[in-house]
Amino acid sequence: MAVGNRGAKQPTLAQLRAFAAVAEYLHFRDAAAAIGMSQPALSGAVSALEEALGVQLLERTTRKVLLSPAGERIAARARAVLDAVGSLMEEAEAVRAPFTGVLRLGVIPTVAPYLLPTVLGLFHRRYPRLDLQVHEEQTASLLEGLAAGRLDLLLLAVPLGVPGVTELPLFDEDFVLLAPRGHALAGRRDIPREELRGLQLLLLDEGHCLRDQALDICREAGRAEGPDVTTTAAGLSTLVQLVAGGLGVTLLPRTALRLETARNEYLSTGYFAEPAPMRRIALAMRTGTARQDEFAALAAALREAVRPLPVWPAE
Repeated sequence: MAVGNRGAKQPTLAQLRAFAAVAEYLHFRDAAAAIGMSQPALSGAVSALEEALGVQLLERTTRKVLLSPAGERIAARARAVLDAVGSLMEEAEAVRAPFTGVLRLGVIPTVAPYLLPTVLGLFHRRYPRLDLQVHEEQTASLLEGLAAGRLDLLLLAVPLGVPGVTELPLFDEDFVLLAPRGHALAGRRDIPREELRGLQLLLLDEGHCLRDQALDICREAGRAEGPDVTTTAAGLSTLVQLVAGGLGVTLLPRTALRLETARNEYLSTGYFAEPAPMRRIALAMRTGTARQDEFAALAAALREAVRPLPVWPAE
C-alpha cells in the first residue's frame, strides 16, 4: 500500500495566498500590494512553495512573470483551497455568533399551521440573520431526524420520555370539543370529561401524537375501551370536515380552533369543565448540544411571543 511522504514539507496558507496573488496579477509588485505583503516576502513565500512542492510554478524574466504548466494547474488548486478555508472561517464565525447560520426546525402537523405564524414573526423581528428551515413531520420521524443530526430543534407535544433529548416547555393549551351543529353538547362551557364515555369520537390516523393524547383523555374519563374507530383522518382539517358532516365529534387543540372552524356554520364548540384536558407544547433539543444556550433563549422568547394566543405560557 502506497503512503504519502510524511517527512515532506507542507505548504502553508501564507505561501498559497502569495502564489495565488502572483498567479492573478502576474506581477510581484502588484501582487504584494494586493495582499499587503512586502515584495521580498512575497517572492520568498513563492520560492518556499516551489521547494515544498518540488515543482517550478513560475517562469521569471526581466520584464514579466509567467505561470509554468505546473503553475497553471497548482494555481487553480490553490484558489480552491483558499476558498475552502474562507468558507470554514465563515462557518466558524456563524457558530460563534448566536442566532446566525442555519436552524433546521422540525414541527408536528397539529402545531405547524397554528403556531408557525407566531414563530416566523418572532424570527423575522429578532433573529433576521438566522436561516430558518422548517420540516413538518410526525413525532417519530422528527425524533429520528434529531438523533441523526438532520434536524437541530423540534417543536412538538411533550412529554417525550426519550433519552438524550432535553425538553424546553413553551405553553399548555386546552382541548375543546368540536361537535356538529345541534349536538347535545354544542355550546356548553361545563362539559364533564365523563361525557366522553358515550361519544362517537373521531381521531387522526395512527402516528399522530394528537390521536394518542385523545385516547389518553378518554381513558382518564373512565372509558374502559378506546373509541370504536371506524373513520380516521390524515389531518385536522379533514377531521373537522368529518365532524361538520355529522359523523361524530373530536377533540381540538385550542390554538387550532379559530383557523379550523372559521365561517363553518355546521360546527359548534363545547368547553370542558375545569380542569380541562390539555397538552403541553415544547422545544426539544439534543442533550448537550453546542447550541443549548441559544435554544434556551429562543424558548424564552417564544414563551413571550405566544402570550396573545389562547394558551398558558410555561414558567
